[in-house]
Amino acid sequence: MKIVFSSENIELSKLYPFCLTRRPEEIRVGIFSIREKWLLALDGEGFLEEDDLIVTANIIPGGDLIAKAKDLKPGERICDEIGNILVQYASDKTIAKNIVTDNFLRIEFSWNIFQYNAKAIEWDFDLAKRGRLKATPHDHVLISNEGHVFIEEGAVLKHVIINADDGSVFIEKGALVMEGALLRGPLYIGAGAVVKMGTKIYGASTIGPGCTVGGEIKNAVLFENSNKAHDGYLGDSVIGAWCNLGGGTSNSNLKNTAGDITVHLHDKQFIAGKKCGVLMGDFSRTAINTSINTGAVIGVGANVFGSGLTPKHIPSFSWGFCDVVKYKLDKALRDADAWKRFKGQSLTAQEIETLTNIYKSKTEIK
Repeated sequence: MKIVFSSENIELSKLYPFCLTRRPEEIRVGIFSIREKWLLALDGEGFLEEDDLIVTANIIPGGDLIAKAKDLKPGERICDEIGNILVQYASDKTIAKNIVTDNFLRIEFSWNIFQYNAKAIEWDFDLAKRGRLKATPHDHVLISNEGHVFIEEGAVLKHVIINADDGSVFIEKGALVMEGALLRGPLYIGAGAVVKMGTKIYGASTIGPGCTVGGEIKNAVLFENSNKAHDGYLGDSVIGAWCNLGGGTSNSNLKNTAGDITVHLHDKQFIAGKKCGVLMGDFSRTAINTSINTGAVIGVGANVFGSGLTPKHIPSFSWGFCDVVKYKLDKALRDADAWKRFKGQSLTAQEIETLTNIYKSKTEIK
């Protein structure tokens, strides 16, 4: 059996800008990507080899959904309460029955990634511990609710305070948490990530593998290899891969009126609720002291600088936001490659093709 992820009934424009560069199942929320969650949760299950388990690609599995998926028979499918298919055990046989569940999360809009991050971390916590060795914390690490803290062997942290009273904390091997850091769960810090001195991280936050963070972070998801290395505030936000927030960059996550926040997803507007910070696509960067507007959306490969608050929407490959011009493609690729080289990598042929297609696209939707 293999798991097949379907985007057939997903409006990718609502997942802008993150599905410009990745399929929905590759979105990280909690500790793992959606694809990784399903593979880990169903590992070793006894489905017939010749069949596929078809999963709607933006569905985060909860305990009830996983249990029901494990019990599926050929031809059966799991639906939500209004009949949308979540999981189907493919077969040539006639559908035996529909099974209804309401214990799952659906990433329909980009801001759902941070809205559902607390629950996703808790659902992932036990999966993440499988096959890993837990380290004995250093004497100078102060931990509250230690049963909900997992520090993997190979993580380095001293003179750190960890509070897991409100949610679990998982720190992977290779992570470095410097002295004076204050960490509150739910929280995930990925392999090779660096949390700099005096950093304050509130739940529910995900610091993806290879990220470097500092300053103040609250309810934010950083996918992988992105930097918010200096002072400034990041809250109720999602940052894609290979991004960099210049020193002093801060985002607003609440309107002065405390009213609903309107978010521009490409060519449509939606209400995201009372709190929403910034949604930033891969390979985008901000200059020092950038002030990011409430509910701002930044596309892929943008170089964000200018005076005053940013606009609500900065398109992909923008060069500045006051007198906006478009990056030249060769320079955009050169600069994206230069940022990857800071972490010992370089642009792949697939990334070059993807970025080039986005650059030339009028719709920007993959």
